[in-house]
Amino acid sequence: MKNVLITGASGDIGSEIAKNFASLGYRLLLVYNHNFEKINDLSTELSAITETAIFKCDLSKEEDAKNLIDEIIKKFKRIDVLVNSAGVSLIKQIQDTKMEDYDFIFNNNVKSTINTIKFVVPYMISEKYGKIINISSMWGKVGASMESLYSASKGAINSLTLSLAKELGPSNINVNAVCPGLIKSKMNANIEKEAIDEIIASTPLNRIGSCKDVANLVEFLSSDKADFITGQIISVDGGFSL
Repeated sequence: MKNVLITGASGDIGSEIAKNFASLGYRLLLVYNHNFEKINDLSTELSAITETAIFKCDLSKEEDAKNLIDEIIKKFKRIDVLVNSAGVSLIKQIQDTKMEDYDFIFNNNVKSTINTIKFVVPYMISEKYGKIINISSMWGKVGASMESLYSASKGAINSLTLSLAKELGPSNINVNAVCPGLIKSKMNANIEKEAIDEIIASTPLNRIGSCKDVANLVEFLSSDKADFITGQIISVDGGFSL
């Protein structure tokens, strides 16, 4: 049985990714920070399909991240697939942002991803195998008005992905990023209908995406069918970022 570690598993996208991996028979190692009720419900649902374990951790804290990975390896021996899905957003004009906003965005979106990868990679290297999939955003590629900090954090994730693909490729570790477009999820629930309609009008497929659209690509990138794919920043945005 392969093990998949999913951060941000209590979120809508993370939950859908977990469901896909459960259907494939992976052991699920689900990490959350705040939403225990959501992760507990998900674990209860998926434990009927496959072995599931949940872990609470603030991955932006280096020591906490290290302790989590050490605990997982001690109990489950290996991590075959790592999906970094934890993240937050912020809508603000740049002149209204404060250092606390910067810390909030970069701690959750960048530091947590770096910390998790940092402590998982040594075990993947020892196995000469691993798939790392970072959930980024189309705004990390094209930028979003009123979301400069969020866009910058996702741009950082894209650059991190490119660098790590080169660094870890010789150890047979694939590193890719998935860039969702506007997805129907709670994170985007506060976007005004007028803004959503504007994005849809600029999307060749003329619709917003679903969490399943993202999960399907993650599933492919984690499979043997994607063994020769690494260092790719792949959009799931209906063509918006063309």
